Amino acid sequence: MMNLIADAANHLFKNEGALLLDTDSLMQNKRRKNACMLNAHFKNKYQLAEQLGEALQTAQASVCTIESCTGGGLAFAITDVPGSSAWINQSWVTYSNQAKTDLVGVAKQTLDKHGAVSEEVVIEMAKGGLQRAKADFAVAISGIAGPGGGTPSKPVGLVWFAIQSATDTHTFNRCFSGDRQQVRDQAIVLALEKLISCVVQAQ
Repeated sequence: MMNLIADAANHLFKNEGALLLDTDSLMQNKRRKNACMLNAHFKNKYQLAEQLGEALQTAQASVCTIESCTGGGLAFAITDVPGSSAWINQSWVTYSNQAKTDLVGVAKQTLDKHGAVSEEVVIEMAKGGLQRAKADFAVAISGIAGPGGGTPSKPVGLVWFAIQSATDTHTFNRCFSGDRQQVRDQAIVLALEKLISCVVQAQ
């Protein structure tokens, strides 16, 4: 009887050890996968920022950014490229409604009527930034990165964009999936892609 109990205990410990090893292996694989995805994403942002710099230099143009939910991430991506001072000279992080009004002139009435995450607000952000920076292009971003703050009409992941030039206003929105960082990263990548397209088309 004692031998049977001992054998059962050994079997249990072996299985438990194998389970722990399997769990550790899964966690390590997940960490490696996340690291690879993160590295690929950083590489993608850098490549896009390089392409934007080339496009702006070709057009002899400059850009400024006015950011809310991305918290300066777009400006960071653009200035990560050596020599970027040739095409960007200033940016704003207008995280609060008051900052949007004080720094780039978004009307309080617009914020009260439409909310910070709206087409109307990003248009005013972009126009105010363009005028103050005396840039050729301005890109404004405002969204709900999460995990809280969403509503049925404006869910977590919703981001509004505006790209302003001297003659055109281009607006668009997306509802991104993923966690807070993933929403912000996707917004930065999309802003870079759209900005490149606008600069190239304007040439």
